[in-house]
Amino acid sequence: MTTGAIIAIVVVALIIIALLAFMLPRMRSRARIQKRERELQQRRETVAGEHRAEADARERQAAEAEQRARIAQREAEAERAQAQLHQERAGLHERGMADDELIEDHERERFAGTSAMSPGTDRDGDGVADHRESRANGTLDDDYQRGRRDEAIDENTDDHNRPARFDRDRSTERTDSPQRF
Repeated sequence: MTTGAIIAIVVVALIIIALLAFMLPRMRSRARIQKRERELQQRRETVAGEHRAEADARERQAAEAEQRARIAQREAEAERAQAQLHQERAGLHERGMADDELIEDHERERFAGTSAMSPGTDRDGDGVADHRESRANGTLDDDYQRGRRDEAIDENTDDHNRPARFDRDRSTERTDSPQRF
């Protein structure tokens, strides 16, 4: 080997060593940074998974709370309906319209002649039915009778004797053309 070749080999070796000395710390630094990035990415995924699990758990709790709230609302509505029912019953008892519930079968003779045992809507005991109260309460029988009375009045008017609005003259109808659908 010649001296020039040995010098070239030594120079190339020195250049390689210099490059390694210069590049090795950078490569180690990059490797450390990549390792830290991977660790950071794993931590992110772990924390994101924990947050998603917590979000799912809270979502389930919120759905359960909403369902309990709907149930509570329905129970409140039922209680309100029961309160209204009791208010209506109280009103019936105050007006004496539910006295039959107060008197048992074996007490009927004892309360004979009182307003509780009077037939119809005679609540003041004067022997005349109190229609004003039944109209205010909107009883079905009173409305029915009023409707029949109104119909009887309408039948006596001349409006029912006029021809119908859409009557056709049978002679103008066409029967020879086929119907199309």
